[in-house]
Amino acid sequence: MASIRVKFRPSAIAGKMGCIYYQVIHERKVRQLTTDYRIYSHEWDEHKSGIRLPDCVDRIPAIIDIRKNISDDVKRLGGIIRRYEETCHMFAVDEIVDEYNRQINEYRLFSYMQQLISRMNEHGRSRTAETYRSALNSFRQFRGERDMMLDSISSELIEAYEVYLKKRGIVSNTISFYMRILRAVYNRAVDDGIVVQTNPFRRVYTGIDKTVKRALPLSVIRKIKDLDLSFSKAVDHARDMFLMSFYTRGMSLIDMTFLRKTDLNGGYLVYRRRKTGQALKIAWTYEMQSILDKYPENPTQYLLPILMNPSAKEFFAYRNASYNINRNLKKVGELVGISVPLTMYVARHSWASVARSKGVPVSVISEGMGHDSEATTQIYLASIESSSIDRANRLIINSLFGQ
Repeated sequence: MASIRVKFRPSAIAGKMGCIYYQVIHERKVRQLTTDYRIYSHEWDEHKSGIRLPDCVDRIPAIIDIRKNISDDVKRLGGIIRRYEETCHMFAVDEIVDEYNRQINEYRLFSYMQQLISRMNEHGRSRTAETYRSALNSFRQFRGERDMMLDSISSELIEAYEVYLKKRGIVSNTISFYMRILRAVYNRAVDDGIVVQTNPFRRVYTGIDKTVKRALPLSVIRKIKDLDLSFSKAVDHARDMFLMSFYTRGMSLIDMTFLRKTDLNGGYLVYRRRKTGQALKIAWTYEMQSILDKYPENPTQYLLPILMNPSAKEFFAYRNASYNINRNLKKVGELVGISVPLTMYVARHSWASVARSKGVPVSVISEGMGHDSEATTQIYLASIESSSIDRANRLIINSLFGQ
């Protein structure tokens, strides 16, 4: 029968930390597994073959963390041994070590998420990959860049992560966003047979709060349109992209960015939303063309002047463009005296709100973003004839120009 022993190897240099390692013994053969756990000699209890709590208070959190990791490692090795004993009549100690190393390499949270992100990018799901990367980066900061095994995810850890985010001033919807992504990763690991379901996210918030209304009235949109921004091309460009979003029924910036010149044909702009895959058709108007005419020198394949120097890493170029546009929009917001930060997303809310105020039926556009989910709004929009939506859009744009 195989056995596991936890050992400590002191440093050859006095006062330096030594390392924890494991001995795996089977059929009189011994193999060693080194770890990254470092402790001082006085923190090791040779008699109990374990770590004792140090007198130094500052070291206690690290020691508790190492103890937990060692316990998880021993359980993992024990599980491997049990599976071999149940399924194999004969097995070698090297097989235990090899399987343990495979799990350590493949079943760490950070590396597992990186694999998922890579697959998403390969399948053209770059937007989803970006959200997963955002959640991963947040959790890495919480962990101090210390990776962990997927089966070490516990409700206590996830609750601590929630507290960490709240202390950093992260709003509840963003916290929920991170939690839902991590939960999806964990459930994927459960489906893959890597971990056993323990529902570690049951005590944290994973819902969606209704956000503060970000829609602007038509009078403020008109002020934005009429601003003299000749002092700054960058600020003027940001204002133009905001108006273009408003004119195109609140089109998202990422959809605007990757519109191709070929998407505009026969007086209509036809594209698919990256977020939902839904096909949309918008009547091209004079006001939209006026913005386009301000930027005649666009050598790229894209319709709008957002990625003027696209590279092989276009999505990263988009992120930079998005940051610059929203940063300059805040300056526009200050000039017109609005209290909420002006961003591209405000254009989407504003179009829906103005449509509602103009008596456009809820079936055409459902009270801005008043539905609990965007999917419900898209169901309504998908059921309306394009001409009806275009007439609503014409009504809204005419109101902006005082017609």
